[in-house]
Amino acid sequence: MTRIRRGYIARRRRTKIRLFASSFRGAHSRLTRTITQQKIRALVSSHRDRDRQKRNFRRLWITRINAVIREGGGAYSYSRLIHDLYKKQLLLNRKILAQIAISNKNCLYMISNEIIKEVDWKESTGII
Repeated sequence: MTRIRRGYIARRRRTKIRLFASSFRGAHSRLTRTITQQKIRALVSSHRDRDRQKRNFRRLWITRINAVIREGGGAYSYSRLIHDLYKKQLLLNRKILAQIAISNKNCLYMISNEIIKEVDWKESTGII
């Protein structure tokens, strides 16, 4: 009986998987079954951590803004600043405010002072 030559499709699939796992260590980069398990695990982790990364950056921005605002003046805080920004309908998101806080503190102080003045003026005249 003659030998049957198998197709190349399974081998192509395995090499494609091996390319994904080439940076893994030990059997995780050599054995097909283990590679498949590790690939699933890696993709799950990357999907989960993309959301976590967004969360962490938002926390970082809030911390930076709060630090600069509290350093600048008295009893003014991050939550008051954001509240007053919404009242005044200014479209500055936290990422931009954090960049301003890092690069130019005086600019953020000026923004917060203008907002405080305008909000205080409106409250004293009874507009709000």
